[in-house]
Amino acid sequence: MSTEQPPRAREAGGSGSAPVGSAAAIVIAVIAVVGGFLILRNIRSDDTAASVPETTAAPVTTQAPIIESTQPPETVPTTPPQVFEGATVVVANASNVNGAAGRLSTALEGKGFTMSDATNATSRLEVSTIYYNAANPNALAVATTVSNLMGTVTVAEAPTPVPIEGGVLPEGVDVLVLLGSDKADKTLDAMGATPAATPATATTVDPAAVVDTSTTVPA
Repeated sequence: MSTEQPPRAREAGGSGSAPVGSAAAIVIAVIAVVGGFLILRNIRSDDTAASVPETTAAPVTTQAPIIESTQPPETVPTTPPQVFEGATVVVANASNVNGAAGRLSTALEGKGFTMSDATNATSRLEVSTIYYNAANPNALAVATTVSNLMGTVTVAEAPTPVPIEGGVLPEGVDVLVLLGSDKADKTLDAMGATPAATPATATTVDPAAVVDTSTTVPA
């Protein structure tokens, strides 16, 4: 009987276990490589996400519609300047009220006008009229101021001859007030005096408004 059988058996058993250990090592190595790859990929993904700045959407603003006003611009009425100097004024009584021209002369003098003595018109008027001498550049402005104080009386260039005693304006006089029945013996306040928005313009007096009278009424 041989005594060398057992050692051979041990060698066979030892050589049979070597392939099993190598296979396990390969599996572990593969798992380690795959795990490392997955870990590295996750790290890169996190770095990429961290490096991308967050973008904030710009707020959307809505402009309110522009509504145009349909109302017309407010207009401020203009009042012509009052002129009291530069022309002498005379009042002629063309009404049937005795002394009315003298009383109006006193009232106008109190306002600051330079007055001449009251006189009489050659005819009677129902509606008062004011004449001015165009040769005096200040006469129209003074006549317009008198008109405004008397409640916007018609202003016209003086005709030839003027309808007062003598047919001409007294010396130094450039504004003639023919005081008719509508304004006779009334105060300036009672005449409804309000400044006109625009200066009065020269107009022609309707001859039909003049009523001839043979009786002279004291100024």
